[in-house]
Amino acid sequence: MKRMGCNAYCVLILVLHVVALKGSPALVQAAAGDFSRDDFPPPPRFVFGAGTSAYQVEGAAFEDGRSPSIWDTFAHSGRLGDDNGDIACDMYHKYKEDVQLMVNTGLEAYRFSISWSRVLPNGRGPVNPKGVHYYNSLINELLSHGIQPHVTLFHYDIPQALEDEYGGWLSPKIVKDFTTFADVCFREFGDRVSHWTTMNEANVFVMGGYDTGAFPPGRCSSPFGKNCTRGSSTTEPYIATHNILLSHASAARLYKEKYQAKQHGLIGLDILAYGLVPLTNSSEDEKAAERVHDFFHGWFLNPLVFGDYPESMKKSVGPRLPSFTPLQSKLVKGSCDFFGLNHYRTMYIKDDPDSLNTNTRDYLGDMAANMLSKQGQVPVGEFPIDPAGLQIVLENFKEVYGNLPVFIYENGQMTNHNASLDAILNDTSRVAYLEAFMGSLLQAIRNGSNVKGYFVWSFMDLFELFDGLKATFGLYYVDFEDPDLKRYARFSAHWYSSFLKRRRINQYLWDH
Repeated sequence: MKRMGCNAYCVLILVLHVVALKGSPALVQAAAGDFSRDDFPPPPRFVFGAGTSAYQVEGAAFEDGRSPSIWDTFAHSGRLGDDNGDIACDMYHKYKEDVQLMVNTGLEAYRFSISWSRVLPNGRGPVNPKGVHYYNSLINELLSHGIQPHVTLFHYDIPQALEDEYGGWLSPKIVKDFTTFADVCFREFGDRVSHWTTMNEANVFVMGGYDTGAFPPGRCSSPFGKNCTRGSSTTEPYIATHNILLSHASAARLYKEKYQAKQHGLIGLDILAYGLVPLTNSSEDEKAAERVHDFFHGWFLNPLVFGDYPESMKKSVGPRLPSFTPLQSKLVKGSCDFFGLNHYRTMYIKDDPDSLNTNTRDYLGDMAANMLSKQGQVPVGEFPIDPAGLQIVLENFKEVYGNLPVFIYENGQMTNHNASLDAILNDTSRVAYLEAFMGSLLQAIRNGSNVKGYFVWSFMDLFELFDGLKATFGLYYVDFEDPDLKRYARFSAHWYSSFLKRRRINQYLWDH
């Protein structure tokens, strides 16, 4: 494949994007290049990076002692056709090459996850030295180039052995095993890792994994999910959430008591956060938006900040919602040094009281509201460019949850991996998206939001949760048809590099 740069055609398309969307002041300001890296706090007070996760990029699924995770099992179930992460981007073998791409880009930080089944193949018991060696090598390679590692412990991939033994997150036994896994990671890597996230997108994981069945481990019950063969959509999302919160709290307590004073790091938890806007100005939709916030964000944030679930959840869910004992509440409350937020879009909320009239409800029915997307005039599959939603999220965190430090751990634009080569590499829609949201983030910081970092999802094309290898978020294009899985810089990679190297976008366009 011929490597392509951004030519005059690319510049023209970017200009057309700006003109077409000039009704958005934030986008116009961002696309005009009115901010630079120097407008944000300098590292290490604020870092710019990009992210991936273990199953999505590493490959080597059956090498060096690694055992299957629930994501392996889910991917091989045929739900995404023939796509799976057996090879993915082969970063297990190509990590030095990929870190060099990060250096070339100018990344200040890199977010990745550690595969539990690569480090502890049985979920507990003997540590796999080859797995530990790989992550030590990756971390050392990053640090040798001045790139700050941000590590996630769970990214949809507990060992299948624990799922088979006791149901994974559905059993309180997971608390001890997750804490043991975290202990191994803190001990082996914590002298060089200062930012730990226990769970990625915990709220979406339980919704997709235990209500709709769309994510690993694919549990659900009819009529709430598709292809349901096991599970209970009415109870399991709440049970899994409870055990996730207790597992996080246990690992956080271990870190704070045993490691933090010596390693000087921070530990937090990550959720997906939508900008939530009432569909209309009716009081019903406004109350519904507050309720959706409680169910979607407060489900995790309220226990972590206040020690208990939101009152609206208790009222709607009733005895299906587990209760914290006084000791559990004390352990969960205040267990986060920071929050990780993954943000992609704004959702519009419409009241749906009829869902409460059914005797059997799932998590979405308990919410009693519909979450709607106003796509607007954008290509199918792409996210609308609506950066105001990020400010809505950050303002809420500032006002309601004490303005704890926040890392934007995922933000990015999805495009079609099967498009023409020109469209694949000249991803002007992704640039327009990233500029808009980074401009919105800058405004939120100026308004007092305590944000400490921004990470593009994703550093390169990878095995995606929804569409396997068919959709992509990468700054770097990966040719999955090439036996060597070559990486090619997209326009967005050049743009991000220009930004990080303190050149304004207008300068980059003139230079290219």
